[in-house]
Amino acid sequence: MRPEVKCKIEQRRRYRIRNKVKGTSSRPRMSVRFTERNIYVQFIDDEKGHTLASASTRHKTQPDREKLAANKIAAERIGKSAAEVAKGVGIAEVVFDRSGARYVKGGKIDVLANAARTEGLKF
Repeated sequence: MRPEVKCKIEQRRRYRIRNKVKGTSSRPRMSVRFTERNIYVQFIDDEKGHTLASASTRHKTQPDREKLAANKIAAERIGKSAAEVAKGVGIAEVVFDRSGARYVKGGKIDVLANAARTEGLKF
């Protein structure tokens, strides 16, 4: 399959999910995006169209960010730091958006979600 076609299919999947998963100011959408090298987490209020908080492997406050990659170890660290950032902004409950990534028991998405839950975020 050609890369352009693959990107369009992935984009349509993300739009389809985003139509069903909406974030509000009281319960924002926690959008998780995995690229080949990095992990990005954003807390988004879809009613206003604002990003309330974010965390990633490239964030300047992340210790040892040069060593982090898009793997389970980094997913756990990013999940914990995202939950701490969310608490700092006053977010306690979120709607989880995995952006079309497959949810596998024990996979990167599962590890990130469990790390955020243990830090106190409610899904």
